[in-house]
Amino acid sequence: MEFNNNQMNNQMNSQMDNQVRNLFPSLWANDEELGQATSTCLTKVFIRMFAALLVTAVTAFATANSQAMITLIYGNPATLIVLIIVELGLVLGISAGINKMSPTVANVLFFAYAAVNGLTLSVVFLAFDIGLVYRAFAVSALMFAGIAIYGSVTHRDLTSIGSICIMGLFGLLIASVVNIFFRSDMIDAIICYAGVLVFVGLTAYDTQHIKKMLHDANFDSHEIAIKRISVTGALRLYLDFINLFLKILRILGRKR
Repeated sequence: MEFNNNQMNNQMNSQMDNQVRNLFPSLWANDEELGQATSTCLTKVFIRMFAALLVTAVTAFATANSQAMITLIYGNPATLIVLIIVELGLVLGISAGINKMSPTVANVLFFAYAAVNGLTLSVVFLAFDIGLVYRAFAVSALMFAGIAIYGSVTHRDLTSIGSICIMGLFGLLIASVVNIFFRSDMIDAIICYAGVLVFVGLTAYDTQHIKKMLHDANFDSHEIAIKRISVTGALRLYLDFINLFLKILRILGRKR
């Protein structure tokens, strides 16, 4: 009797699972196929992200070593404002329109953003010693790699951590604006250290969220899903790394 009840329960559960699959069809045939797609997508994400970082670094270094570019960008406040507006427009455009644009267009816009960001970040090479920049990059890279690996392998749901970090990010923005008027070294130090914690948390959350986006993908094909999610994922992690690097650079610069 117990066996029959278990068998009946298994049949009912199987029927319910089939109904759910019919109502919410998955792009992936099975867990093995999803696992392979996740591995491929994450690989593409990190390759694309580091390629974008290379574009940013080369652009920033070249700009900082060109007197004409320095004069153009920092000699005219309007130019810097336009660059910042272009950056915001590219980020919002990619994030909002990724499902409508082709993967090629999304890729071009992403690397265009990386190049424009390099123009504005050229100030790093002007304000800090090159050796300090290298050390900050090395520390950021090691920290980022460890947290990204954790985010990709952990089975713990990091949604709550992501929500807290996003709220913390808004708090950092408000504190930064307030400190423009107070010019407090203590507030600036708190912002830097809190910023490291926020972007470490966001790195872990965003890495895990990439896997979730792939799991819930509803694109026309596996290839399109991987290409589009790898662009949005690379953009999110790129922003996390850049902000983590800037906070660590500020901390090392303050100590010096």
